[in-house]
Amino acid sequence: MLKRVEQQAAYILHHRPFRDSSQILDVITMEHGKLGLVARGSRGARSRLKGVLRPFMPLAISWVQRSDLGTLTGAEVRGAPLRLSGDALLSGYYVNELLLHFLHRHDPQPEIFDVYAKTIEALAATDSVPACLRRFEIELLRHVGYALNLDHESGTHDPLQPDAHYEYRFEQGPVRVERTAGPMVFSGSALLEIGAQRFDEPAVLRASSRLLREVIGFHLGGKELKSRKVLVDLHRARIAGS
Repeated sequence: MLKRVEQQAAYILHHRPFRDSSQILDVITMEHGKLGLVARGSRGARSRLKGVLRPFMPLAISWVQRSDLGTLTGAEVRGAPLRLSGDALLSGYYVNELLLHFLHRHDPQPEIFDVYAKTIEALAATDSVPACLRRFEIELLRHVGYALNLDHESGTHDPLQPDAHYEYRFEQGPVRVERTAGPMVFSGSALLEIGAQRFDEPAVLRASSRLLREVIGFHLGGKELKSRKVLVDLHRARIAGS
């Protein structure tokens, strides 16, 4: 059965060449979730879509769907183009890669689309890229069913104590421990501050990066994200050169 959809708000998450002048797009849409679409002839020299089908560009797209992979029938820019560069650009690709891994096709989640759009806009305007990423990661995990527990102890449901220490266990949450060090051990105050998203504090930002890196890695089954590796390598190179 042929399904035709017109003028849907969308962003391109990934694209790859297909045949001589076409490409396959992975897109996120407001009302239809993540989709795979063939953009026929879009890489051709005379294609009107050549400068339109780019990541981080707010689009209105149309397509027809007969199988799992649809066919793009139109696309136009629906807002001011967003310009990402440097760390913000790499971080944008990281955000896209997270959505590619966490979202299922044809599963409408407008709240995730909204969070994504706001994150891309924030990356284009912010001087604090890491804080922007941590906020996105927390919201994404919440919307896909892996919300962090950052206010009470697992099992007892007692409120976290700022001066106590907890080991964050992936499938449980914070469990109180006597030791103060370990890859997933955090003070109660750190977890509470992360929950409040007080990322203007360097110590809170570092703790949130450590926590979210491990939690996301667990839910991805240990799969390494290419964009994260580039960001980490770039950060290490800067430290070595400073």
